[in-house]
Amino acid sequence: MAPAVQLIDAELMAATLARAGASPRLRANHNFHADMASNPHRFLNAWRRGSYAAPHRHLAPPKHESFVVLTGELALFLFDDGGQVVQQHVLGRDGLLGIDLSPGLWHTLAAVTDTAVCFEVKPGPYDVATDKEFAPWAPKEGDPAAPGYLEALMLMV
Repeated sequence: MAPAVQLIDAELMAATLARAGASPRLRANHNFHADMASNPHRFLNAWRRGSYAAPHRHLAPPKHESFVVLTGELALFLFDDGGQVVQQHVLGRDGLLGIDLSPGLWHTLAAVTDTAVCFEVKPGPYDVATDKEFAPWAPKEGDPAAPGYLEALMLMV
């Protein structure tokens, strides 16, 4: 069971970023929810520059998703069904602190700064089979084409 009070402070963000730096994925979560069956899911998502999250959407079941940047800058890319970028925003820059996405929008995030931490909320429960649908037009995590794809996206920032 999660503690009754969890503080979001520099120490927690530093610890989560340290875990992200030690992870092959270059990102790590700190979950505030008690378990994967909880609803909603609330967590810190710590990013290191170069982390690749494959574009995806939350359509079945439909899930809203919200991101609020606490430190650093994160680029958020929205795509059409063919994989073209239709919107790009840098969270943490020029007063833009966060974004709330409707279900079914193709999206991905990437760290613009060396490190970034966001607070993320989306409905639970988590089920690996239905949590997200990965875009068929983008490389998956671990694909040798992923770094080049991410680099091309980041040229838009």
